Amino acid sequence: MAYIEFKDVCKNYGDEEIKTKALKKVSFEINKGELVVITGPSGAGKTTLLNILGGIDSLSSGDIIVNKMNISNLKERNLTEYRRKNIGFVFQFYNLSENLTAKENIDLVSELINKKIDANSILKKVGLTKKTDFFPHELSGGDCQKVAIARAISKNPKILLCDEPTGALDSKGGKQILKLLQKLANKDKMTVIIITHNNQISQIADKVIQIKNGIITKVKINRKPKLAGDLEW
Repeated sequence: MAYIEFKDVCKNYGDEEIKTKALKKVSFEINKGELVVITGPSGAGKTTLLNILGGIDSLSSGDIIVNKMNISNLKERNLTEYRRKNIGFVFQFYNLSENLTAKENIDLVSELINKKIDANSILKKVGLTKKTDFFPHELSGGDCQKVAIARAISKNPKILLCDEPTGALDSKGGKQILKLLQKLANKDKMTVIIITHNNQISQIADKVIQIKNGIITKVKINRKPKLAGDLEW
């Protein structure tokens, strides 16, 4: 059985008179430990899909099953628990607290989930051992994104959701981030889902899901994904 299942998921915004259909009977499956890339143009429904899976937006109809649990109609308290135990978010523009160091940004998660986190160990995992006391404005874009990933994985989520994680980076910084995300999936068996408009990134994925106008147009399995370091764009 698949780890994540979308079954005829629809998302509508607005009322009956002015209704926007962001997702239209979307169905697909994702296995545990897969690196999945969801591609499509701006406005295709990528971010809506990610937010619904992450429990920060609701669906209009259909079902989403995560590890045999239907999250479609969870009450807010249960949805909060679902996000806390299962989901890590990585945003395009980092969303770091500018007045906190890299270490303090991760320590903040420890306070939010009421669980001790070894921030130094997590930062070592993403290659930032020497920059634990740097503030975001003292870091490169690539290093800021590494802090954002470290923060997201600090609670050991089962699913890592990445919204255009390389969109604000140059090719060198982008490759660094993709190498890290590929390692999290391949070595740590974390389910990693990346949404992007950059079709080149799809070459590193185990599975590629294409979406356009709120409709899944293609699901492709990569039998031999490229290594992130070999990408060109």
